[in-house]
Amino acid sequence: MILAGSLATAQDSGLQAMRTGDDGRGWEAVGLLKVDSKGFCTGALIEPDLVLTAAHCVMDAATGEYVRPASIEFRAGWRGGRAQSYRLGRRTIVHPDYVVSPDGSRSRIANDVALIELDRPIRDTRTNPFPVGEQPRNGSEVAVVSYAHDRSVDPSIEEGCDVLARQFGVLVLNCDVDFGSSGAPIFRITETGPEIVSVVSAKGDVQGKQVSFG
Repeated sequence: MILAGSLATAQDSGLQAMRTGDDGRGWEAVGLLKVDSKGFCTGALIEPDLVLTAAHCVMDAATGEYVRPASIEFRAGWRGGRAQSYRLGRRTIVHPDYVVSPDGSRSRIANDVALIELDRPIRDTRTNPFPVGEQPRNGSEVAVVSYAHDRSVDPSIEEGCDVLARQFGVLVLNCDVDFGSSGAPIFRITETGPEIVSVVSAKGDVQGKQVSFG
């Protein structure tokens, strides 16, 4: 994928692990998505029974077919090997314009979003769904809460990363992501709290800089 224009210098990673209840307070609606016992992604509640994630997280990369919803387990607030709530998927809803492609095209990334309807709503008073806001502008400061292959036991938060560019519905950010971070919520922090403005689709390299795409 080629994006025009220059990108600001990527910052050093500001990832902070959330290992305690105090660290994770208010972020319990972010969870680990165990997908078909083969891998995992990150997702976040936007309604008591709806998880927002990336479309490629609910598809089998080898076959291009959707995985069975019941083979997806959402572990809300997953930390230290335990979750606030465990739920299975009942239905998956993928963006109608999402197309599986290996080349990281703009259209694939821009439409890489899906919803998972859970088999039962999560009514835990500590696990409050996040509101959804508009996509941020260039230069906006955002935060990401995610899991990854080398930090799958506890979530990590990175605050103060930046939107370096926005073109054709794709965000380019200097947030630190890795395998397993797909589907992670990208937040704008407002006066009333965090709101989801995008989800992590991939990591990559643009003009020699490590970046992430939303």
